[in-house]
Amino acid sequence: MVRIMAKAVRNSFNAVALAATVVSNPTMAQTSGSFSSRSVVISIPDRKLAVLEDDVVTAMFPVAVGTAVTPSPTGQFRIVSRVSNPTYYHPGVMIPGKNNPVGTRWLGLSVKGYGIHGTNAPSSIGRAASHGCIRLRNRDIERLFAMLQIGDRVEIHGEHDGQTVRLFGPAPTPGDRAVAEARTDAQAGGTSQDGLEQ
Repeated sequence: MVRIMAKAVRNSFNAVALAATVVSNPTMAQTSGSFSSRSVVISIPDRKLAVLEDDVVTAMFPVAVGTAVTPSPTGQFRIVSRVSNPTYYHPGVMIPGKNNPVGTRWLGLSVKGYGIHGTNAPSSIGRAASHGCIRLRNRDIERLFAMLQIGDRVEIHGEHDGQTVRLFGPAPTPGDRAVAEARTDAQAGGTSQDGLEQ
């Protein structure tokens, strides 16, 4: 009897491990079929996020993206988790509450360790400032969180293409980007905080 139960537990564990692999593997997640007509398109060069319903833009938000050293992943993913008021964990550090580096909401992506979340550093929005995650102001992530469900598609574009130009307009010139970042720094009083999300 004990052996049968142990085998059942082992088989149950293997099924859970396989499900986790499917959810965390972007290639497998995108072939699992369409869960809804809702999707998110993120343009790293534009630093913007659009929510589409049946290919119609229903909301748009400015975002912070990964730095050159810790870039945001690109490709097609799914939302695999939703957490309200997350607690931030980093080796030796635990920060609960809305002033933690991941803000008031977390939308986990099907690429392990990455998500779309809020921030305790709103001056970073519009910049390449994260450790790879996509950041929004807390008020914006709260709106986005209410719009999205587990299974919704997320496309992260690393370069301008037909879809990003259609949604966000033509590519900004390097001079435009520098001016925009200088304005962001000036509005923040010349300081910039970088959250420590994983």
